[in-house]
Order: sequence, then C-alpha cells, then structure tokens
Amino acid sequence: MELNEGIHLAYCTNIHRGEGWDETFKTLEDYTLRVRAEVCPDLPYAIGLRLGHSAALELNDSRTDNLKDFKAWLDKNNCYVFTINGFPYGQFHGARVKEQVYRPDWTHQSRVDYTNLLFDILVKLLPPGIAGSVSTLPGSFKEFISDDGAQGDLIVDNIAQCGDHILSLVEQTGMDLHLGLEPEPLGWFETTAETVDFFDRFRSAKGGFYDSVLGVNYDACHLAIEFESAVDAFAALKEKNIRISKLHLSSALRLSPAPQNLKTLKGFEDDVYLHQVVAKAKDGSLQRYRDLPDALEYAMSAGECNDEEWRVHFHIPLHSSPGSQFNDTRDHIEDVLDLLKDDPSICQHLEMETYTWEVLPEEMQSGDVVEQLVKEYQWTLDGLKRVGLV
Repeated sequence: MELNEGIHLAYCTNIHRGEGWDETFKTLEDYTLRVRAEVCPDLPYAIGLRLGHSAALELNDSRTDNLKDFKAWLDKNNCYVFTINGFPYGQFHGARVKEQVYRPDWTHQSRVDYTNLLFDILVKLLPPGIAGSVSTLPGSFKEFISDDGAQGDLIVDNIAQCGDHILSLVEQTGMDLHLGLEPEPLGWFETTAETVDFFDRFRSAKGGFYDSVLGVNYDACHLAIEFESAVDAFAALKEKNIRISKLHLSSALRLSPAPQNLKTLKGFEDDVYLHQVVAKAKDGSLQRYRDLPDALEYAMSAGECNDEEWRVHFHIPLHSSPGSQFNDTRDHIEDVLDLLKDDPSICQHLEMETYTWEVLPEEMQSGDVVEQLVKEYQWTLDGLKRVGLV
C-alpha cells in the first residue's frame, strides 16, 4: 500500500511456499488476497513478491500467457508489485536450506542471469511512476570465500554486469530501478563497516557509475543482531552516498544466555534455516556462531556461559515478543521509523519479512499465517502512524 511521502509497504511472500510459478501464484490467491481483504480492501494493495529461479523462468516464458494473466490478475484485484525478493534462488521451504540459500552466489553467472531476469519481469509489472527494487545476497557467504582477492573481484565484476543491465532498462523505460545488497550475519559483508568497505572496493574498481541503481537492502533484524545502532548505520551509509534500496522490517531473538534460557532456546532449532548467533561478552566483544546448534554446543561444553547477551538470526513476528525470559529487537525497527520520520526520502520501499512461519514454536504461531500477517500489518501501521507516515 502507498503511505505518506510516496512510501510503499508490503509483506514479503517468501513466507509462503512456492518454487514454481503455479505454486507461487496459488499462494497469492489463497493467502495474499485474504490478507489484503483485512488490511487494505479499498485501496491499491502492494505485493512484495518472492520469485525463485524456476518461478521466474515460468512467469516470463513467452510460450505461455503467465505474465499476461498475472498482470490481468493484478489489475482485477487492484494490486501491484513494486519489489521482488531475489535472495533465495532455489527451494526456500520444506527442506534443508541453511547456507544453500547463498548458492549460487555472485561469483556465478547464474546469479547474474537470475537477477537480470527479475528486473526484466519487474519492469513489465511496475505501475507508472513507481520505483522498482530487487533484493539480493551480500555477494556470498563468508565460508564460500577462500580467495578474497580473486573471488571478490569476480563478485564486483558480476554485480557491475547486473548494474549494466539495470541501467539499460532505466534508459529504455525511464523507471527508477535499483538492486539492494542485503548484509546478513556471516555474509561476505555483514556489518555496516564491511558494507561500506565493499562499496569502497566496488567504486575503486568501477567508479560511481552505478550509484543510482546499486544500494543496500537494510534488514533491521540483521543489523540488530550485529549490535548496531540504526542511527549510526544510516549515518555511515549516508556519508558514503550509499543508497538504501529497501528496508526490511524484521525482528530477531535476543536473550541472556542463562541456563534455563538456553534450554528453552533449543526449541528454536530447526533443520531448514541457518540461525546465526552473535554473542556479546561483558567486555563488549562479539563472538559469532555459524548456527544455533553451534552456539548451544559451545555454551554447554563450557559449563557456564558468561556472555551478557545473545542475538539470534531467527525472524520472529513483529507483533509479539517471544515471552519467557526472551526479548526481541523491535526497538531497532522503531529507531528506523524515527529516522524515516526525520527524512522520508531515505527509502521509499518497506517490506515486512518474517519468513519463519513454518518453523516457529507452536506457542508463537497466531492461528494461521493470514492472522499472523494481519497482526504484523497492524503493528507496523501503528508504528508508521506514530511517526506520521500513514
């Protein structure tokens, strides 16, 4: 939906299953329209579309009427697409994803081709006068990089190749199009400082030619896990003239790693997603763990955990705190909204992204996924009302 100051808000449909186009479209019919009926029945309704590689190929297949039919469906239901999540290339639900969500990374031509395809689709779906964004991974996963020089240079070249494609589409259409690289714990760049370093490296090799079409997908959950301040992060990006392409409104688990809390935390383990942990010691130093079982194993083997706080990459519903002795990082989102209040031009694309519905502990699930999404909208719209943006 369009808010004040030309800002658009949607939820990301990566919360639903959908690898091929038929399955993806079915979730829009079965769930997205029901959410829309609850939160925005009378105005144009924005969709944050997740398109995996298979779905994108099938949607754009000129031998079918898929794209024509989807555009007609959007018009019929007074809906529009302004952003696409292009981070997960392949299967994202119902099987082990973990670090495979980063494959293929930006060292592979297949990642370039897939992202270019998403922009080709997006320009055919965008309403007049509305900018379009695609979000993607932060180059790679740290574990995948054995030669930062050679692999890093290849990542830079491939992202520039995608930038050329976006610039060509901008020239052809006159649209404002941009790609957002999404820092994430243990991504090739994960902190604001590492993100700035990447853009310095990119510009050193390619100049500022791509500044208008290349930026950051700022995920509030991810930067909160890194114990970062939104105020400082935004200031650092602004100082370097790095565009904020999209804001992911998402919340993470935070807790004191007391024995009872660690026992409860085991209930958040799953075999599907990677749940990186950043632990803050009492001296302020940070320790990173690849996945939740790794952090728990360390704590158990140590006998006693003296860390001050853990933050876990587990997206939890915006409207509800996890309870018990756990907390959340919604304060980071609130700081982001305050920054938007002061300067709405910072970013016009907002997306709620709590993709973990299927693996949430049962006590955190709200009825069904539609009910959860409606409640997340309510929480988010209340926050946006507080800062005068809706």
